[in-house]
Amino acid sequence: MSETQDSRALRVLREIIESGRPLAYVRSAEEERVTALLREAAATLFTPPAALWIWTLTEGLRRDGERPARDVLGPRAVLDFIAAHPEPAIFMLRDFHEPLKEADIRRRLRDLYELCLARRQLVVICTPVKFIPQEIERNIVYVELVVPDLAELMSFLRREAEAIVAAGGSVNTSEATLHQLGRALQGLTMDEARHAVRRAVAARNALDEHSAPSLLEEKRLLVNRTGMIEYIPAVTNLEQIGGLPLMKKWLLERRKLFMMGDSLAAEIVPKGVLVMGISGCGKSLAIKAIASCFELPLYRIDMIEIFSGRHGQPEGAFAAACHMLESMAPAVVWFDEIEAGISTQAKEGELGRIFGFFLTWMQEKTRGLFVGATANRIDLLPAEMIRKGRFDEVFFVDLPLDDERLEIFRVHLVRRGVDSSSFNLEPLKKFTRGWTGAEIEQCVVSAMTAARLNDATLTEEHLFKATANVVPLSKTMKEQVDLIRNWAFDRAVRASPREHAR
Repeated sequence: MSETQDSRALRVLREIIESGRPLAYVRSAEEERVTALLREAAATLFTPPAALWIWTLTEGLRRDGERPARDVLGPRAVLDFIAAHPEPAIFMLRDFHEPLKEADIRRRLRDLYELCLARRQLVVICTPVKFIPQEIERNIVYVELVVPDLAELMSFLRREAEAIVAAGGSVNTSEATLHQLGRALQGLTMDEARHAVRRAVAARNALDEHSAPSLLEEKRLLVNRTGMIEYIPAVTNLEQIGGLPLMKKWLLERRKLFMMGDSLAAEIVPKGVLVMGISGCGKSLAIKAIASCFELPLYRIDMIEIFSGRHGQPEGAFAAACHMLESMAPAVVWFDEIEAGISTQAKEGELGRIFGFFLTWMQEKTRGLFVGATANRIDLLPAEMIRKGRFDEVFFVDLPLDDERLEIFRVHLVRRGVDSSSFNLEPLKKFTRGWTGAEIEQCVVSAMTAARLNDATLTEEHLFKATANVVPLSKTMKEQVDLIRNWAFDRAVRASPREHAR
């Protein structure tokens, strides 16, 4: 049996062949991949194995593995050849959408439908353009070939491994390593995956578990090229977030479930989390940490770019971005400030269509795709978006508590290479009450700047002095902050223990 036998694409071909369908229309720009799949089908799904014939307008008809014939058969002639061919076979007609515009070609295809039924023959039109005339649309099965799944990519990696070893390179072909590399390649076409592998091998003349970052870099280039999706390197872990113990505990529990993958029922697999709260309190940082915790790549959908009009109608661009991310599962998808991205930019009618699609997509999306959304004003979102079943949980990130603020100070000091073990930070609890995490970070930066200007080593005194120059958001925007906190008081799960009163 072939190693690609269990791939999604080959399963589709098997179903077509076993159902006896004689005509298929495969929409794909990956001719070599389709050829490899048809070659696999001809060798494994026919008894005895069938021949694969390939036709192009420039080279005519040839048997797979043989040179093109001197007599180049035109579109009508190749259909006549198929009609006269008595044996089981697969015929691949590349870029045959243009000949379909001719009446005699359409009529001859309808003739072939009857003739090929009794011969176990399959005629496959392979083209990147969808054009199916009305006369034959009920006779032909349409297949849109999506990007390779994990099984097909692992089979591809095994084939590449043989070529790399033959060229003098080294390859780790353990199942665990191939699985890791295959996951890194998910979302790429076969050609893109081939370029990514060769790029990784060129750097070290090896393909192993250390090659994953190079493969992800190729994916980053692909995703960023769309303009609507951005690949975010997962450099933040849960230990780099100060406070939020309840949300951290929830994520670590869900991580165990997420790692079980296909062994879990679909309704148990974590779907996503909505994090709301006051600006500067660590919502975005938490989403980045989720990707690191789940050991998954992180992609951010740029709602401003989607509404820019550069990618067509916003609802169509949004749907295309979501479907593209499905092909890259498993992954974490980040919708940043989702309420501002949609409600302040959508024109009349667009908002309803986008929300309608998003709600359905959240319910039906591919398993393994975890959605992390952030919002400052969750009260601007419709109730149906935040009901149970869309997101696994809705967390509220409040102003950090006393101990959390000290933890945030230590996190930012450690990140900047400062040993704070000898610092007495306790008095900072009083001076920083009502501060956000972003304001604490800015205080640390200001203190380090002052110490550097004086050619001095940073001490707690520099931190105490820097607090005098910060006016927290909880004072400058008191009414808005109080509104958010009051709204979330009994409507969301807190990311930290309760301390503040309403």
